[in-house]
Amino acid sequence: MPLDPLPDWVPTRRREIGGRIRAARRSAHLSQVALGERIGRDHKTVHRYEAATSVPTLIDLLLIADALDVPLADLVR
Repeated sequence: MPLDPLPDWVPTRRREIGGRIRAARRSAHLSQVALGERIGRDHKTVHRYEAATSVPTLIDLLLIADALDVPLADLVR
């Protein structure tokens, strides 16, 4: 059964995860375009993940972590 509306902490966590993706991408000196190419997604999708307007799947999170050479836990903790 889906939660509607979502608990207040969910959007906050999504923004935190997006910020961690952005920080890791910048630390790797990659543009959104370059990261998108590495994970097989459009740069607009990367932007949506970082801005927390779209939710990355577990597979996308795994691909992002691998492409940025960071542990998955560092992105979602």
